[in-house]
Amino acid sequence: MGRHIAQPIQDLAGAADRVSQQADFGVSIPVTSQDEVGTLARSLNQLIEWSGFYTHELEVANQTLEEKVQERTQGLASTVQELKETQLQLIQTEKMSSLGQMVAGIAHEINNPINFIQGNVSHLTTYFKDLCELMDQYQATYDLTPEIQATMEDIDLEFLLADTDKILGSLNLGTSRVKDIVVAMRNFSRLDEAEVKAVDIHEGLESTLLILNNRLKYDIEVVKDYGDLPLVECYPAQLNQVFSNIITNAIDAMEEANRELKKITIKTGLRSAQTAQISFADTGPGMNDTVKQKIFDPFFTTKVVGKGTGLGLGICYQIIQKHAGTIEAHSTVGQGTEFRITLPVHSSRQSG
Repeated sequence: MGRHIAQPIQDLAGAADRVSQQADFGVSIPVTSQDEVGTLARSLNQLIEWSGFYTHELEVANQTLEEKVQERTQGLASTVQELKETQLQLIQTEKMSSLGQMVAGIAHEINNPINFIQGNVSHLTTYFKDLCELMDQYQATYDLTPEIQATMEDIDLEFLLADTDKILGSLNLGTSRVKDIVVAMRNFSRLDEAEVKAVDIHEGLESTLLILNNRLKYDIEVVKDYGDLPLVECYPAQLNQVFSNIITNAIDAMEEANRELKKITIKTGLRSAQTAQISFADTGPGMNDTVKQKIFDPFFTTKVVGKGTGLGLGICYQIIQKHAGTIEAHSTVGQGTEFRITLPVHSSRQSG
């Protein structure tokens, strides 16, 4: 009699245990009687069925919620990326605008007095030569008095004439150098050119090197391996900005690592009939794979706080993309870094 009463109850307990421990909602307890135990078995079967149904509904709702959260997260990440790119473009536009105003003002202020000085130096050189010829004729025609000879010895006339000629030559060379710098500043910025122009890439490289000459002239060797390039259709000011950022980063890397050999090699040539390639190789410390994968990310920088913003290479990447080109970094730790830029010779873009 004990087994007859206890066995059904044990079956109910076992079924309930399987449902709770294993989440097996397919369990069905056989109803073998019409008494209270049978009623309990039917109720428990109904409860298991409802629990399975609601558990399934909860899992579906949870999966749907996860998918929505994932979609929202992806949308938010995309929005954040777009905001970063927009911010980068705004910063670039502001920097270029400020640079254009500064360059225009400096070029205008320098160009006028330099033209005046150079023009006067040219006339002064001609006048000086005329005076020297007149003195030579005078000395050949007339005998010099003792007083004149004494004065000539006191002022060392021979040295005075030779040194004055050298001074005039130095003045002319210096003013020509300043005019070259002014032209380089104009070529470097070229902010008035909003449309695509067919330009000489080598001219842009030379202008950039001239602008950065104060950082290059001491202990950094620049090797130019220029190949034959046709005129490339591009936004010249923006490309010059790319050149400047890459060269500046190379200088900073070599100086911070205190490399004994500091050399930048600039090489140009045609990669194909319609594609130009420009490469910049330095003898800096190089980069590991982790840094190399992040260098084009906005606001990523390996420089100390206050020296780098992480905007330079991010802007370079966007500019090269705008030109339908590519920019790649090849680097080995301890052996330097090389940036390779490819650009189509003919651009499909016609305006900025």
